[in-house]
Amino acid sequence: MTATDKPKAPGLLDGKYSPTRPVAASGKLFAFALDVIRALPKRPFQVREFIQQTWFIASVTILPTALVAIPFGAVIALQLGSLTRQLGAESFTGSAAVLAVLREASPIVTALLIAGAGGSAICADLGARKIRDEIDAMEVLGISPIQRLVVPRVLGAMLVAVFLNGLVSVVGVAGGYFFNVVLQGGTPGAYLASFSALAQVADFWSGELKALVFGLIAGIVASYKGLNAGGGPKGVGDAVNQSVVITFLLLFAVNFVMTALYFQLVPPKGA
Repeated sequence: MTATDKPKAPGLLDGKYSPTRPVAASGKLFAFALDVIRALPKRPFQVREFIQQTWFIASVTILPTALVAIPFGAVIALQLGSLTRQLGAESFTGSAAVLAVLREASPIVTALLIAGAGGSAICADLGARKIRDEIDAMEVLGISPIQRLVVPRVLGAMLVAVFLNGLVSVVGVAGGYFFNVVLQGGTPGAYLASFSALAQVADFWSGELKALVFGLIAGIVASYKGLNAGGGPKGVGDAVNQSVVITFLLLFAVNFVMTALYFQLVPPKGA
């Protein structure tokens, strides 16, 4: 071996850890998302699969979402109740709590449960089909896995996310009312009367739109990682973990962008 024939560090120059690998993976995910969006209006639509997947996602997310929404509403009410009391603005506790729940807490809770419970189940199901070569068999038969499997799951996640957001809004507002009135000695009439002081209908619709987009993202990411799982059962587990982490990162980034756009497009309501 000459002086110039130095051993190369493993994995650095052999292409396994290329600096462009994350960019390529992001591009593939974006291309997959475009394929799914193009396939949404196509026929025939898998009605039975859509109903089954919607019910399955709802069954694994409704109870955890309701249980998580209660402490969220309680924490928001306790924090805002203490802050408004220090500022001498107890009459605005209800409106501030409603704004926090409708604009941010409800979509975030919905997104976390859709991604953590529903998305992981979707990824595990598609990943198991992948390692059993069912996806390859469908492609050999000329059946599109995106049209047959992905579209019903993505639409089911979007539909469930919208309804879960409404559930979280109701439970969060009710929990905030209970903890503010019972634990902090707030006035029930003032809490209810302040709902319309700062909150508006557009706040609720913005939360529903966020939930719809979050459900779309969670379904696409989970389906993409499931269809690209490999390496046996361990590969499926790794794909599930990756799908949840990627979905969380995308959801928080998209939430920031949508919130900024909302404040630019919808004027705030004066007290």
